[in-house]
Amino acid sequence: MLLIFIAVVDPPQRGERRLIKRAQGGDVGAFEQLLEANGAAMRRLAYSMLGDEATMDDVLQTAYVRAFRALPKFDGRSSFGTWLHRIVANAAVDELRRIARRGEVDLEALEGRAAASSPDIGDASDTRMDLANALAGLPADLRIVVLMVDAEGYSYDEVAEVVGIPPGTVASRLSRARAALRPVLDARSEAA
Repeated sequence: MLLIFIAVVDPPQRGERRLIKRAQGGDVGAFEQLLEANGAAMRRLAYSMLGDEATMDDVLQTAYVRAFRALPKFDGRSSFGTWLHRIVANAAVDELRRIARRGEVDLEALEGRAAASSPDIGDASDTRMDLANALAGLPADLRIVVLMVDAEGYSYDEVAEVVGIPPGTVASRLSRARAALRPVLDARSEAA
């Protein structure tokens, strides 16, 4: 019975470790399999942070190149997915900083995305647009935390590992982000 339990639980971890070893040896196909296994989560994270598909694709390309180059240094202390999340999050933050320096925050595109993704019309759509604008106005360090916890459902410890900060700092940043977003949501609920 124990042998069956080990066979059911362990192979995915061993399979990932084997892919990592192969990728570290230069096997691009193995690296592509690792990316494919984590691709949906990486796309959600990058899109949530950036709000634009073209920018998301550029950032993911950059992050994946960085990950491939850094792969020989990957030591397995965290899962590959957590390690890749950190690289993608850092690449997205870098891009947000570049955008902010150039003064190119495209709130209209963000509003359009929020409206297009809303299945409801009227107040719900307006609320999404207001929230998208408020999120776009948050500093990148607050935005990533609130998106990872509230939108993606990560725990404080998982966010701490990905972002590279203590869990207490995650809690602090999340509190500040929620406080900044609360007036937008309160104003919408008062108007209803």
